[in-house]
Amino acid sequence: MPNKKIFIIAGEVSGDALGARIMRQMRDAEFAGIGGAEMTVAGLRSIFPMSDLAVMGIIEVLAHARTLTRRINQTVDAIIKYAPDVVLTIDSPGFARSVIKKLRESATGQKLIARGLHFHHVVAPQVWAWRPGRAKKYARVFDKLYAFFDFEVPYFTKYGLDTVAVGHPIAEGLLGDEARVANDKIITLVPGSRSGEVKRLLPVFREFIEKIPNAKEYKFAIPVVETTAEYVKSVVATWPVAVEIVPAAARYDLYRRTYIAVVASGTVSAELAMLHVPAIVVYKMNRITTWIGHLLIRVRWVSLVNILLNRAVYPEFLGERATAENIVHAFRDMTKPGAREKIISELHAADNMWVRTEGVPSKIVAESVSG
Repeated sequence: MPNKKIFIIAGEVSGDALGARIMRQMRDAEFAGIGGAEMTVAGLRSIFPMSDLAVMGIIEVLAHARTLTRRINQTVDAIIKYAPDVVLTIDSPGFARSVIKKLRESATGQKLIARGLHFHHVVAPQVWAWRPGRAKKYARVFDKLYAFFDFEVPYFTKYGLDTVAVGHPIAEGLLGDEARVANDKIITLVPGSRSGEVKRLLPVFREFIEKIPNAKEYKFAIPVVETTAEYVKSVVATWPVAVEIVPAAARYDLYRRTYIAVVASGTVSAELAMLHVPAIVVYKMNRITTWIGHLLIRVRWVSLVNILLNRAVYPEFLGERATAENIVHAFRDMTKPGAREKIISELHAADNMWVRTEGVPSKIVAESVSG
């Protein structure tokens, strides 16, 4: 029997890491698709740079519409040429949905579907944060969905989409790997992995440093992805303090040594929560995206640990509230006697919410796709 052919697509760093783990669980499968550095090491030859898909925000997507449209068409053509058994998309739900929708509407794509092509997607779109009714759109394009948490499942099964909760994949390597004692008092700053968010947050981070009382008592570090590394280095070279630049591949060792982190909203907040590292979460978008977000977002928090525990363990400053003054205020509160210890204790309380007893996420996904 020939090896199963998988066309796999990841659109950002966290998806690339999960994609690599899934690939390693499927030793007998053949792969083509789109991925980053970790999936490349696992054996994938990406058809174009994954960074072309790293766009977030309504206005940001519109600004890159031409590139995204070209990449959607290129991906559809590559899938048709490869004729896989399964298209496995990881996160980036807008891009994934556009590709699959176009395939389902094309005559050639319909022939592949008739021959058994299936569409699986990992990471449930956060319809619970925006409009729950959007789950119906994804039910029309995906054949199977792998969610991280039980509470996400009913949003999609309601519309007939086969959905299974697999646990959070980052927990595979991080949960229980306790952070070390932060003797060096390292403040880790994470401006994100996308160029736009990095450019918006670095000035805020610099101002935060300038406003910290006794800033010289601390050390500062920034983990960077390859696509933004040179830009970050050039910017921080003018800052009033020395900043250690750490490759993304070494970020977990940095997190374990971190005293307090100030980070862009996203996967990093979950990574830090699993390592029990106190953090402040910030995010800046352009004004129009911020305004639309205020109208549509239906949850009180964006950090997963806050959502899971239903309380603000990590302070969050989003949009116009993402100011150096607010970050400094939260930072001062965290450095008060007993404050860090209290946060760390609360992070421990979330440990059992990240995992499932049935197995590790990458293996659950791999076995399902292989079947």
